Amino acid sequence: MSFTALQSLDVAGKRVLLRCDLNVPIKEGVIRDDGRIRASIPTIKYLLESGASVVIMAHLGRPKGERNPDLTLAPVAHRLGDLLEMPVQFSSEIVGAEVDARKSSLLPRQILLLENIRYEAAETSKDHDERTAFAKQLANGMDLFVSDGFGAVHRKHASVYDIAKQIPHAAGFLVAAEIEVLKKLTDNVDRPYGVVLGGAKVSDKIGVIKNLLSKVDVLAIGGGMLFTFLAAQGHEIGKSLVELDLVEDVKELIKEAKILGVELLLPTDIVVAPLFSADATPTLVDADAIPADQLGLDIGPVTAAAFGAAIEKCHTVFWNGPMGVFEFPNFANGTKVVAESLTKVSGISVVGGGDSAAAVRALGFKDDQFGYISTGGGASLEYLEGKQLPGIEVLENA
Repeated sequence: MSFTALQSLDVAGKRVLLRCDLNVPIKEGVIRDDGRIRASIPTIKYLLESGASVVIMAHLGRPKGERNPDLTLAPVAHRLGDLLEMPVQFSSEIVGAEVDARKSSLLPRQILLLENIRYEAAETSKDHDERTAFAKQLANGMDLFVSDGFGAVHRKHASVYDIAKQIPHAAGFLVAAEIEVLKKLTDNVDRPYGVVLGGAKVSDKIGVIKNLLSKVDVLAIGGGMLFTFLAAQGHEIGKSLVELDLVEDVKELIKEAKILGVELLLPTDIVVAPLFSADATPTLVDADAIPADQLGLDIGPVTAAAFGAAIEKCHTVFWNGPMGVFEFPNFANGTKVVAESLTKVSGISVVGGGDSAAAVRALGFKDDQFGYISTGGGASLEYLEGKQLPGIEVLENA
């Protein structure tokens, strides 16, 4: 992959339109994890210190083209200002005469954050002409586009894809760093290579499992998706989450792993409860003996220890998806043990964004304890699945 490096552009005195990923968890107006905001700071600081005026586009959640006060970026503007130690102007509008006027009046080393880009239906439209028209409005009055919202580069959205066709562009530091890390997970990998996958659904991960089976040495399966694997082995899974339509596919994956000599690690013990609740009473059972009236909410301690031991022997590890309901203390141990093991990897350990990144921070780990914490779970998975990422492809070709 090759695209224009940010350092190669003369940005002094230019108006730069910057796409960031500021999609952070917010509850009652309070940001719960500012990791993605922090990850955007190096590119923003570079542009400001180089004499550019910066207009930031970003999204929060999925408002589906409608204004939702719970998904405003106003709290993000405040936090961004705190981290940059400077004022961050905020526009409640996204395009139009008022925004254009604010763009043109922006001085070098000043910054303006636009409201949630997904408030505009055209941003995510499947109609090329509609997205293009919106991208032209976004580009109005701007000199350069910098793409730094890695968590959205797998989307063919106006502010990610179509905008790069309107004005000169470059990749930001975060996008460049993410791609560099992903290359280490796909090209000339330092072995043994281990992948740990969790999260709720097999359907979210089946493509990446198929693509990685021929490349990995160890594959560990946890989270809600493990119960489809247990069902494929003929085990009782009680009230646990399962995707019955994928049982036959999973059976084939298990066979393929054996043929390829991949060490496929599946849970041998499970922490179950009668209901999905932080107050539910946990019980430890064997993976093949889940009671019919219980549901699995975490991998058990024996499984967690086995996963951890296998991970620590690897030189390259990618982890995406919690091992259990880490938000509930009674069901957080599996995720915590896996996270701890990643901190002991002698080579590179990559935490694959989304819930995994939120989990390690919620459980008290620091970012610098890991080789790399990605900002884009879905984007990382699609890259590892071998798919083209529209937001990266356009930077190479536009």
